[in-house]
Amino acid sequence: MCDCCADHSASLRDDDLAEISASGDHPVQGDDRVRQMRFVRRIHWMRTLGLALGFVCVASVLQLHQSSIGWWIALAVNAFAWPHVAWLLAARSAHPTRSEIRNLMIDSALGGVWIAVMQFNLLPSVVLATMLSVDKVGVGGMRLLAKTSALLIVACGVTWAVLGLPVQIATPMDVMLACLPLLAIYPLAIGNATYSLAKRLARQNKRLDELGRTDALTGLANRRQCLALVESELARHRRNGRPAVLVILDIDHFKSINDRYGHPIGDEVLCKVAKVLLESSRKSDSVARYGGDEFVIMLPETTLRGAEEASRRIRAKLEAVSFERAPDLHCTVSLGAAEASAQMDVDAWVRQADDALYRAKLAGRNRFEAAAPLGAGS
Repeated sequence: MCDCCADHSASLRDDDLAEISASGDHPVQGDDRVRQMRFVRRIHWMRTLGLALGFVCVASVLQLHQSSIGWWIALAVNAFAWPHVAWLLAARSAHPTRSEIRNLMIDSALGGVWIAVMQFNLLPSVVLATMLSVDKVGVGGMRLLAKTSALLIVACGVTWAVLGLPVQIATPMDVMLACLPLLAIYPLAIGNATYSLAKRLARQNKRLDELGRTDALTGLANRRQCLALVESELARHRRNGRPAVLVILDIDHFKSINDRYGHPIGDEVLCKVAKVLLESSRKSDSVARYGGDEFVIMLPETTLRGAEEASRRIRAKLEAVSFERAPDLHCTVSLGAAEASAQMDVDAWVRQADDALYRAKLAGRNRFEAAAPLGAGS
């Protein structure tokens, strides 16, 4: 009889199996237990399906051999009771995954018994052994397959010896037909499970990629993604010569805000500034948290004068921002801007905007400065 778990996100590599074997006796808890129980549940439903289909296959051979009622009872228990017993053993274990690995090894041993009981009837024996092998490779790779195959062979050999070494490999048509459900339905179920899990893995990878490009606090692009956006915009400018402006801003006296009101309020200030920047931006603009209390705005198709107008809107919106837990707090920002040039690289562009920001802070903060003359800063 056979079972399977095609869960690639929870499948066990060779080093995972070694870690399970070497792990201590402390019960797994929290997220680890949730993850292990998810693994156990997936094996349970595939085992339930596989054993039900396997019942038809093995039963056809028992009928062919006119086997005793004892073997029929044993087959029914294996097919319809064992999946749920195995689930209970794993669910109640302090180490669900370790318990499930033992269950998988028991599955292989029982499969070996039934191959001997079927007297090596060719088609059902090959189908049973193949499905059991697919199971183990899908769950734990070649290392688990080697262990469980050894158990299958030993259990098969012992049972065969006890039964008097009977062999009847001929497979009549009715037995072939009884094997078809296992041959057709079970691989489709494995394929469907694999497809579903591949989709989930793709979503998880996409989410991880987003997390790698996103600032956790504000939800904006992080520094790494910011620099990638700047590089992309500079490359576009080199191709077509269209204008683009890089704006760097930071929150005035942010250290004092943290010192006076505490870091929770400081975090709220960062989030509200991020919200204002997003609300003040066009769809084509990019906003990122550069680090600490510094933010970057990438303005394609914009000149320094346009960047100055955008900064005026941002400062006006920030003046209207209030903080419920700090009613006397008013947030302002200083901004520095630099226009793209084909002769500069990313570092030079960032440095020009940063120098302009530094001049804005020296000039009294809460103002805009450009890396090229635009008249007086506002």
